[in-house]
Amino acid sequence: MSAMTSSASSSARPKLLLTGPIMETVVERQLAEKFTVLGPEGLDAVIASEAGEIRGLATKGKLKVDGAFMDRLPKLEIISNFGVGYDTVDAAAAAERGIIVTNTPDVLNEEVADLALGLLLATVRELPQADRYVRAGGWLKGAFPLSATLRDRKVGIVGMGRIGKAIAKRVEAFGLPIVYHTRRPQADVPYKHYDNLVAMARDVDTLILILPGGAATRNLVNAEVLAALGPRGVLVNVARGTVVDETALLKALQDKTIAAAGLDVFVDEPRVPEAFFALDNVVLLPHVGSATHHTRNAMGQLVVDNLVSWFAGKGPVTPVAETPWPKA
Repeated sequence: MSAMTSSASSSARPKLLLTGPIMETVVERQLAEKFTVLGPEGLDAVIASEAGEIRGLATKGKLKVDGAFMDRLPKLEIISNFGVGYDTVDAAAAAERGIIVTNTPDVLNEEVADLALGLLLATVRELPQADRYVRAGGWLKGAFPLSATLRDRKVGIVGMGRIGKAIAKRVEAFGLPIVYHTRRPQADVPYKHYDNLVAMARDVDTLILILPGGAATRNLVNAEVLAALGPRGVLVNVARGTVVDETALLKALQDKTIAAAGLDVFVDEPRVPEAFFALDNVVLLPHVGSATHHTRNAMGQLVVDNLVSWFAGKGPVTPVAETPWPKA
């Protein structure tokens, strides 16, 4: 019997497992009205007692949801991921098991793009450093040193999905030339495409990273890329920490192989390597790309909409590419 058939025929409220806190308003006002919500406290004990009844999973990307985890939930039909990135969910393993995976695209595009440009400005114009200078009384002793500028920069965007395009639109408004790197050129993108990241890094002085995480992109930005970016180079990462070789980046900042970096993401969040704290040529943010009330509410709503639609027999709203709907 298919998942959709079993969903449609069941009169009981489906049991839904949370792997971690999503949003209080989402759980209290919506999920709890439609589902029997289990977890996230005592997750292992909940799975041990309810595994045969859990049909839905809502996850925020902290816990690794791999094939072994899915096998603990034999009745699992759908995994609704809070966030556009779903690298902590093994979507290929889900596809093999007939489990749908959904994410929350589009609703956070503009927010993340705004943050990317804010982080670029903060990094190039040294805004956090200037703030600290005023607070420490430095202005009373003399003017803050001159900073770098955006005026003479060329921007290379690594990744040109929905958010990448939104970032490019904003970079254009600053009057800066844009090029991009993806595995394949996109017909609807007017900027020059590079299939070789090192070559692009050599031809620009600013890299903005907005590409998926996961094994395929791990350490894509390595020591060779950073060396090619050069001593005027600025790196901005609003993608995933894993796409950058963090050790190589730290050394490049310490040695001034590149000028500066603006980082919203890290390999082992929220644990940031303390060596970054001693550097004055890096701006560090606590993964706040989409962290506004407006956007997080929209993301939470899409998590709910996917689950409600699925268990109403209508299919998922935003399935990921690995688990398309209708199924091929």
